[in-house]
Amino acid sequence: MPRLNDLDEARLSPDQRRIFDAIRSGPRGVVEGPLRVWLTSPGLADTAQALGAFCRYGTSLPPRLSELAILVTGAFWASGFEWAVHAPIALKAGLSDAVVEAIRIGATPEFTQEDEAIIYAFASELHRTRKVQPATYARAIATFGEQTVVELVGILGYYTLISMTINAFEVPLPAGAPDPFPTQETN
Repeated sequence: MPRLNDLDEARLSPDQRRIFDAIRSGPRGVVEGPLRVWLTSPGLADTAQALGAFCRYGTSLPPRLSELAILVTGAFWASGFEWAVHAPIALKAGLSDAVVEAIRIGATPEFTQEDEAIIYAFASELHRTRKVQPATYARAIATFGEQTVVELVGILGYYTLISMTINAFEVPLPAGAPDPFPTQETN
């Protein structure tokens, strides 16, 4: 059960309305889930949604790899709403069903593409150990370059904020979506 009442769109403050309209008219096209929670604090919502637009649509990572990073983060946090929204996007972007399912259940996927294996290793290590081993870091830099690795960390951090918001405020799954983590506790 959500911990905050859903925003009444007819009663938004001028700041909330401006940010709401900016999100809805942007590439997302919808104001849902954690974005609605953030509108409780217009300053946070404005800043976070701008960062999110960059992390989702503006980095140098192709969607297949950014969605992989997002799924690793969503699974780490057992963030149902995040998973329900991004798993279909990841599949459409080119991740295999087997990779997506392995991440969902907490198994290490068998990758056929080296770039996916590197993103997975980097993201998983950073989440699990709060560090990235020198060999993993070197592989990521050699494959993607410094700018992209910095952007990857930005994606992981932003989607951690998203997942924490979803979990802390018990943001419900999208209508009709099954719970992807019915027996998992958050890490």
